[in-house]
Amino acid sequence: MQTRLAWAITGSGHYLRESLQILQSIKAVDIFLSRAAAEIIKQYGFQAQLDAMGHRVFQDKTASSVPVEFFYEGKYQTLVIAPATSNTIAKMAYGFSDSLVTNLYAQAGKTGVESIVFACDTAPELESEAPKDNMVKVYPRQIDLDNVQKLAAFEVTTVVASIEDLQLAINRSLSGH
Repeated sequence: MQTRLAWAITGSGHYLRESLQILQSIKAVDIFLSRAAAEIIKQYGFQAQLDAMGHRVFQDKTASSVPVEFFYEGKYQTLVIAPATSNTIAKMAYGFSDSLVTNLYAQAGKTGVESIVFACDTAPELESEAPKDNMVKVYPRQIDLDNVQKLAAFEVTTVVASIEDLQLAINRSLSGH
């Protein structure tokens, strides 16, 4: 069984710091950045940390999302999408695959590769980190909460709502359980 992970990051600052800390502890991983993720990582001051990890990084720069071919080659045992914005969740929940991250999710599912999705909008009220270490209250819309539930019902998909659950799901996947 492959032990390599594909890790996609979307344009959310919600638990981005903590997601990067988990990512930093994993050796065999390729990182995929949405266009918004590439911007937000710089905005939050995490670019140097990401660069220092030494992982291969792919950015959303091709119309056909060329890196999805790695799923056809059996290179990954798991796709992690963390953090995942409400926009990405909505697209995945309704079958859209029009960006690098949504294409990765679609192709992972089509090739039977497990996806672990850390959704940002999982409760009616949340605290989230904004740029410059500011914490803000956010109030996800009902449609955002509904889309998370819809996605959670998909085959080979685990949706997690906390950084602790993300770590547990990744550990389970890496241990083969």
